[in-house]
Amino acid sequence: MSERFGGRSGSMPPAVLNLIIINVILFLATYVLNNSGIDLVKYLGLYYPGSDLFRPYQLITHMFMHGGITHLFFNMFALWMFGRVLESVWGSGRFLVFYFVTGLGAAALHLLVNTIIIGSINTEMQALINSLSPDTFAGFLNHRFPEYQGQVSDFISGWAGDPNNPNYLSQAPEYLRQLMRLRMDVATIGASGAVFGVLLGFGMLFPNTQLMLLFPPIPIKAKWFVLGYGAIEFISAIWNQPGDHVAHFAHLGGMIFGFILIKFWNRTQRQQFY
Repeated sequence: MSERFGGRSGSMPPAVLNLIIINVILFLATYVLNNSGIDLVKYLGLYYPGSDLFRPYQLITHMFMHGGITHLFFNMFALWMFGRVLESVWGSGRFLVFYFVTGLGAAALHLLVNTIIIGSINTEMQALINSLSPDTFAGFLNHRFPEYQGQVSDFISGWAGDPNNPNYLSQAPEYLRQLMRLRMDVATIGASGAVFGVLLGFGMLFPNTQLMLLFPPIPIKAKWFVLGYGAIEFISAIWNQPGDHVAHFAHLGGMIFGFILIKFWNRTQRQQFY
């Protein structure tokens, strides 16, 4: 998309510029170190607090990690397009506060939702262990871990052919515990939560600015673009499909915390920010 507003494009402001540089450097470092056997995502990605891989500093560092060139490009493009305008209005200090508050807010909502989901899965798993059978085991995997079902298909088939075999009954709980560990050891990476906060901020400060979409090539006001994007993320979060590895609730968290922070600033400062 392109943008149309007057007098604020200018040169790249320092905060946005440095954020983009740090993201690019860490992206390149991830690939260089990976070739040396060092997985940077393992240390800097954000893990569920119940995982052995979780570290508090990951709440910040995960915002500078990306999973691929496309992921990096679109986040940095949005940060450049909208973030430089906010920084030119607020100044670098206030913009950085906004950026990190929305990024941390995104992580907080993501972890909260993850905690609820994992708690629900664990409750179901404990109940299942008390009534294990080939059918209940397969049904649970299909419902909660469909992406891993193929990896234990031989086990399920063998157990279905010999349902009273005690070896299967003893191995099934261990499979479930391994799947829970896999679920908790999935890293969340990317600046998307903070970037969605920046997008929300732009929409609030410049609601009537015309944005030109690339697909389809039509103009749209910033406020409708932001509302539409938020609606898409909300629907995607609620109707999350297996194999969808996008942290939709993190995106929503960035927008929610951005909205709250701007409203707070509007109440505590004499000037209005939009």
